[in-house]
Amino acid sequence: MYWGGFADLILPPLVLLWPILWGIKEMAQGRVRRGAWLAGGGVALFWVVSTPVVSGFLLHQLMPPYQSFQGNEADAIVILSAGTVQKKAEYGGVDLKSLTLERIRYGAWLARRWNKPILVAGGDPGRFGVPESQAIKNVLENEFGVPVRWIETRSNNTRENAMNSVLILKAAGIHRIYLVSHAWHLNRAIPEFERLGVTVIPAGTGYDEGAVNGFGFFPSASGLQNFYYFCHELLGRVWYFCLDRIKPNGS
Repeated sequence: MYWGGFADLILPPLVLLWPILWGIKEMAQGRVRRGAWLAGGGVALFWVVSTPVVSGFLLHQLMPPYQSFQGNEADAIVILSAGTVQKKAEYGGVDLKSLTLERIRYGAWLARRWNKPILVAGGDPGRFGVPESQAIKNVLENEFGVPVRWIETRSNNTRENAMNSVLILKAAGIHRIYLVSHAWHLNRAIPEFERLGVTVIPAGTGYDEGAVNGFGFFPSASGLQNFYYFCHELLGRVWYFCLDRIKPNGS
């Protein structure tokens, strides 16, 4: 799912500010009691969902159970991109976002352990001029020393990742895959591959995200970030549900 700046309006943290701003506006217009309830409720909501104990709990509800592997469950590893950034000063061009690096690190670890071929999926939704999968391939091969057999370069979202990757996999005779992504993303990604006839073994990373350490009832940047991931996944599921109602095969 790639909606550009529109997503910022309906995802945290901005969406959590709307009731606060609305309440301030109400108070400025003389409706003090109503405005105080709105603004106070907005602040309380912001506090609650930004605490690690709440956001961590919510995020973990999206994760499939962790499972260990023997290495014979599937025939290839598919790594889903989580985005790139442009013109990083230290690299002089397109670089991988930290979430993408976490995924490819785990994918590389699995590939070294079991000697499985890798497919990386990701187009260029940010219009940076370089497909995300190509940037991932460069890092995996040049920095991790792990070869990439296939790259999928045309997708802009998870559904397109699956549609385009499955075509490549089936042409190579691959029907069982380890799907590498963040654990909280897998329950949205797995059905997209399975509905196209591929058997998916969930290979999630980030199972410790949302773990509560220290003052779990106080807001934190990591707590707010986890709530963002939770909302992003729910929004993606709602979007795919709507697409399936409008057009049965999605898009």
